Amino acid sequence: MKWGRIINEQGNILYITIAEDNNLYELEGNPFDNSLKMTDKKILPKKWLPPVNPPAILCIGLNYKGHAKETNKPIPEYPVVFMKNPSAITAHLDPIKIPEVCNNEVDYEGELVIIIKSDIKNVKVEEAHNYIMGFTIGNDVSARRWQMELGGGQWVRGKSFDTFAPVGPFVLPISDIKNKDFFQITTKVNHQIMQTGNTSDMIFSPFELVSFLSQDTTLKAGTLIFTGTPSGVGWARSPKITLSKGDIVEIEISSIGTLKNTVIA
Repeated sequence: MKWGRIINEQGNILYITIAEDNNLYELEGNPFDNSLKMTDKKILPKKWLPPVNPPAILCIGLNYKGHAKETNKPIPEYPVVFMKNPSAITAHLDPIKIPEVCNNEVDYEGELVIIIKSDIKNVKVEEAHNYIMGFTIGNDVSARRWQMELGGGQWVRGKSFDTFAPVGPFVLPISDIKNKDFFQITTKVNHQIMQTGNTSDMIFSPFELVSFLSQDTTLKAGTLIFTGTPSGVGWARSPKITLSKGDIVEIEISSIGTLKNTVIA
């Protein structure tokens, strides 16, 4: 059962699900202990929230063969790891704000995002599925000049501006996934398809990533792992395409839903 998190008209934070009638219903319980149960209370959200408040946001770069090819980078031997500031997180339908210090450089990256279920350390690949709460949708919004030139050789600065980590709206529990390997990812800007890819093109699977990142390192419950983006980013195109005020970015992942955000300046 897919779930999300919202604020209702009364100002209460609720877990919700979408039913077959396309209405939203309140959930009782907590996703961290698998106790969510659907009620008969229909909900109209006043505001969407990120599915969790993450203690950390870990990210993987160059994790799709097609994206490595379009950026003229070699296939990495080990996962390329960076982080986003947790304060960059924002929700479905919230705006992506282009900072004043960014000029014609802000790019989109549609990604599958892992949510860690409990505090973990030294997890084996074959056991990693036991510690994944589920998958959601993320946009690794990136200021390319800050990423490549002004960040001192580190990507985190260009990836961590406020609103640069939209996630949501729904989480697909890992127990609901029939094929744990493959998701179709489509990114649109102003209704035009910019990215289309499949997680079968990943270099490192979600389970390999959880194992790798947890080696002698504690991953706290609620940690988000952005798993990389497929080919089609704006900065790799000729001419380059960047986001600007008024653009609408939609990222759809099969079985999960669509994350939508409008760009403001």
